[in-house]
Amino acid sequence: MVIEAGLNDLDKVVECIKKSGRSIILLQGPLGAGKTTLVKAFAKSMGEEGVSSPTFSIQQIYGQKIHHYDLYNVGVQKFMELGLFEELAKEGWHFIEWGEELEEWLRGMGLSFLKVLIAPKGDKREYRCID
Repeated sequence: MVIEAGLNDLDKVVECIKKSGRSIILLQGPLGAGKTTLVKAFAKSMGEEGVSSPTFSIQQIYGQKIHHYDLYNVGVQKFMELGLFEELAKEGWHFIEWGEELEEWLRGMGLSFLKVLIAPKGDKREYRCID
């Protein structure tokens, strides 16, 4: 599914994520594409506030069910060494920024995921939700 959305209408993308039935969401796009902004919109739809980028902390948890990871500075190897792969078994939604290298691991473990590709288009973004 392809969705074009601005900052004020991310609800379409949030609904796509919710309807997918997937708990692991890989967010892909260039630096500044709006990956954390999408997580913020999702969290807000669930009544959670205070979302910030986990770039330096690697993981943030909002409420009890929204897990947000950023592998930009650490990569998959460090993600595994820190035991964060096991976190994916926890109930809730797991948003992973810069997790392209995790796709092979997830498939190998038999885990399904939703991939959300984000491409800047002027003041809007094009979102592709791919099962």
